Amino acid sequence: MQVQFKWMSILIFLTVALTGAGEGSAQEASKAKATQTEAKGVTSSLFNGQNLQGWKAATCEVTVEDGKLVLAGGDGWLRTEHRHENFILELEYKPRKSEKYDSGIYIRAEEPAAGKPFPSQFQINLKQGDELNLIKFPKARSTGLVKPGEWNQVKLTVNGDQATMEINGKPAWTTDGLEVKAGYVGLQVEVPLGGQFEFKNIKITELGYKSLFNGKDLAGWEGAGQEASACWQVEDGLLMCTGKKGPWLRTKEEYGDFNLRLEYKLKAGGNSGVYVRVPENGNHHGKDAGVEIQVLDDHDPKYAKLKDYQFTGSVYAVAPAKEHVGREVGQWNSLEIDCQGTRYRITHNGVLIVDADVEEYPALKERLTEGFLGLQNHSEAVWYRNIRIMSRTGM
Repeated sequence: MQVQFKWMSILIFLTVALTGAGEGSAQEASKAKATQTEAKGVTSSLFNGQNLQGWKAATCEVTVEDGKLVLAGGDGWLRTEHRHENFILELEYKPRKSEKYDSGIYIRAEEPAAGKPFPSQFQINLKQGDELNLIKFPKARSTGLVKPGEWNQVKLTVNGDQATMEINGKPAWTTDGLEVKAGYVGLQVEVPLGGQFEFKNIKITELGYKSLFNGKDLAGWEGAGQEASACWQVEDGLLMCTGKKGPWLRTKEEYGDFNLRLEYKLKAGGNSGVYVRVPENGNHHGKDAGVEIQVLDDHDPKYAKLKDYQFTGSVYAVAPAKEHVGREVGQWNSLEIDCQGTRYRITHNGVLIVDADVEEYPALKERLTEGFLGLQNHSEAVWYRNIRIMSRTGM
């Protein structure tokens, strides 16, 4: 009996161990799958083939010709409106000169120092003979993959401190040592010496982000208090508030610390807002409430006498936007809302217009640091698109 009991104990032990191992493997596989899903990110076009929307040019001339972005004149750079951390950048380029051409692609770059036309780092060279090598990084070099005088395809993956380059569909190099965690993506304009360049099919996948709007329906959203379709609809891939009376639109999930990016478009005199970390009832005023980030046609004369904290990008009734950089009616605007604890950083059309925390604005101490996101219905037509978010909670 003792021997039988001993063998039974061994069998039970092995069964538990194997089951535990199986559960552990399943958990690890689930984690890996989740990580892979998150790593896919959100892909969007950086160039619409019509204008320079989404970009900011400094001390240079950049044009659009026949659906191509052309570095046309001067010494300077063209940068994205958003800063980027981890991403996959894809584009095609071609120099217009047959020789002695020179330009560059910047990643995680900052604005140039005063009096300088170009950022100090990081530059992927487009100079003849050194094409698509990352300057000052010995590992980031390749030869023989670029096709002179033709369109060349670039796929660059930047994740953590590593970068990996593919040229015309073939592996080129991998390097580490990118200690700067975030910055702008940009193009070097060096026309006097390097000549003009053409670019097309420019897109970016922002790793770690997920889309909050699929362009087809209101999945992930709900009307606050009543059916969302009373005033919200999807039209031509855009999320639209029709202007009819009805509920504000609320996410089904709650968020703590995050980076939210979106684009919006207004009619003349338009008014809306983005609710941030609000309770289920949408309260964004006073103690134990979330906040509203204002969305407004700042140019309309009827808003000339508003208080400073009522203009676009302001943390409503708390922190005013330091600059008013909204575009003319009918044009798309980019808005970025970065929340970490009690700190709010708002970037509007590529310009940081709010950087607020409790030291300067004590009222923020009373506001919630977790809650729902929402889009305000101000009984006026407004359009939204490219809504995506990266959660920083738990990172």
